Amino acid sequence: MATKLQKKLKIVEEAPPALYVDDDEVSVCDECEKVFVESYLLTHYNYPTCDGCRDTEGKHSLITKTEAKTSYLLSDVDLLIREPPLKFVIRKNPRNDFWGDMKLFLRLQIEKRALEVWETPEKLEEEKDDREEKREIAKRKKYRKNMTKLRQEVRSSLYTMKDRTHVHEYGEDVQLDEDTWKKTCKSCGHEIEFEKM
Repeated sequence: MATKLQKKLKIVEEAPPALYVDDDEVSVCDECEKVFVESYLLTHYNYPTCDGCRDTEGKHSLITKTEAKTSYLLSDVDLLIREPPLKFVIRKNPRNDFWGDMKLFLRLQIEKRALEVWETPEKLEEEKDDREEKREIAKRKKYRKNMTKLRQEVRSSLYTMKDRTHVHEYGEDVQLDEDTWKKTCKSCGHEIEFEKM
């Protein structure tokens, strides 16, 4: 009678099967050295840190692709093609829904890749300074050009446009043989040979 009741109620006396995890699916946290199976950083960035040790504001913060390119002077090739390609998470842009999606990288991995590319932090800073200097020179040059153009437009009577191209002024034609002639520019000495019919 107990068996009929057990069948009606579908009571199971056996314990559920034990959860089995392969040794290669288990990871050890880099911070606390505890064994764990799954974490956000391991799943999305292949970085072995458990969720308890994850520091979202500091060490394990995320960085956008644009910030990685400007702060660490990395190119798309360095981020996405160079072996091993860095993993990223795609999120909607919080500033504007119509802008493109953001690619978020793990800051630790970006810093490591920057050291692979630039070898030392000093070389990275030196390159940043060089690029900033070039940017400033280009800005000043563009400013001067725009100011000169503006002055010419405002006070056109004071500026005479300089013709920077040289116009040849040839002298007399000199006969070399029966059909071949030559003429020479008076100012630069340029010579042209030609045939007269």
